[in-house]
Amino acid sequence: MRFGFTAACVLVAASAVAPAAAAPEPEPVSVVIVGTFHMSNPGHDLHNLAADDVLAPKRQAEIAAVTAALQRFRPTRVAVEWPAPLTTERFAAFRAGTLAPSRNEVVQLGFRLAQASGLTTVDGIDVDGEFPYEAVDAYAKQHGQSALLDAAGAEIQSSVDAMAKRLATGTIGETLRFVNEPTRIAADNGFYATMLRIGGGDAQPGAELVAAWHRRNFRICANLIQSTRPGDRVVVFYGAGHAYLLRQCVAETAGLRLVEANEFLSP
Repeated sequence: MRFGFTAACVLVAASAVAPAAAAPEPEPVSVVIVGTFHMSNPGHDLHNLAADDVLAPKRQAEIAAVTAALQRFRPTRVAVEWPAPLTTERFAAFRAGTLAPSRNEVVQLGFRLAQASGLTTVDGIDVDGEFPYEAVDAYAKQHGQSALLDAAGAEIQSSVDAMAKRLATGTIGETLRFVNEPTRIAADNGFYATMLRIGGGDAQPGAELVAAWHRRNFRICANLIQSTRPGDRVVVFYGAGHAYLLRQCVAETAGLRLVEANEFLSP
């Protein structure tokens, strides 16, 4: 009996110091970044694609097909390139049927996917930012670097022209797949690497432009991260120029998982 009592005490003592079972890892936030072209032709970028009327019946059918394809991702959140207050106000009007017809991709892609997915809110994650290109251009002209700047601009224009050709001869879904090829996204970001060559000594307008661009995009990504919780499945619609840095931010952030848009945009 004495041996049995001693053994029992040892077992109790061992169980008291045994490490607790590790808590399960939280489910990651899965994020699809859909780089888009500006459907309403606002003309705010250095190089702009002229889109035809997305309210035309043919284009509306194509947008419906894109929405159906992205629904296969089973999104629990949708995030868009508008600031939060404006997004909240306009999505409420959209759900109520009182929003005026809009060609903007936020409405055509973001709001339509959210509504089709049964969501009652859309996350507006955009922030304002500087893009001090004028200082870069002025420095390049004063220091014989205009050819470098012109070549970088020509590459971007060539990419925009290729996108416009794809849109003119194909569907919106085909154009979005074209835009969201990872190799194309990486190539388009080469413009910013070139900007780092514009400057010298204490005068670094190219580096200032790149820093401003990064600051805006990582503030956008911070808004995205802060709006999510473990297990969310988020579709983000943003101008294609933002895709590289937003993808990088998602891919490098613990707890987030980047999912390729073309896994769902492909037929």
